[in-house]
Amino acid sequence: MHKKILVSLLALLTPVAAMAEAGDWVVRARAVNVSPNEDSKLGRTVNGIGLGNIMSSGAKLEVDSNIIPELDISYYFTKHIAAELILALGTRHDVSVHGDSAGVIGNQKLGSVNLLPPTLTVQWHFRPDQTFDPYVGAGLNYTAMLDRNLQFSSGATEGTKIKIDRDSVGAALQAGFDINLEGGWLINADVKYLWIDTDVKMRNGNQWTKIDSLDINPWVVGIGFGKKF
Repeated sequence: MHKKILVSLLALLTPVAAMAEAGDWVVRARAVNVSPNEDSKLGRTVNGIGLGNIMSSGAKLEVDSNIIPELDISYYFTKHIAAELILALGTRHDVSVHGDSAGVIGNQKLGSVNLLPPTLTVQWHFRPDQTFDPYVGAGLNYTAMLDRNLQFSSGATEGTKIKIDRDSVGAALQAGFDINLEGGWLINADVKYLWIDTDVKMRNGNQWTKIDSLDINPWVVGIGFGKKF
């Protein structure tokens, strides 16, 4: 019985000749974890930007992680070179102040933002004719900042509005692998690093004053399946 199961699994994983060819399309669906690697200088005043006069120098904005579904479409120009368009749904993240131990604002949750980061990469597939096909890629992402309004909920600035000020265009790096199965099906694991930066502004009377340059820069790690057409 165990031998029959092993033979069946080996047959399923047996590669078909010419796994990927020029003109092929591949659609993949993944579950991905978006984990920001943020860089914030909220508590430091740099060139007049920051809240260093009322916050601890180590205070910063933190953006939490989220798991979302992702859909991507690839087109193979040759069996080694493919372009992939990643079409993720909006990914919502809580934004908080951390590290303000001695300031008058204090650690607190500011609300949440919704990011929409379509990304286009060009990939090199190392072993497209084999069961195990690793690849690397590079490209660009455009991140639209949706539901970008925040506000201080406590402390000396309670009720003061904050906003993520602008969308972002940045580089993207990618690495992953496909496990090619029979019938054009495949299993996929993928990791991307996206450069996403924006400005954070605080409402000051009738004006908006820049208080931080926030780099979100998430790791996007996913696993899923796909179909070659």
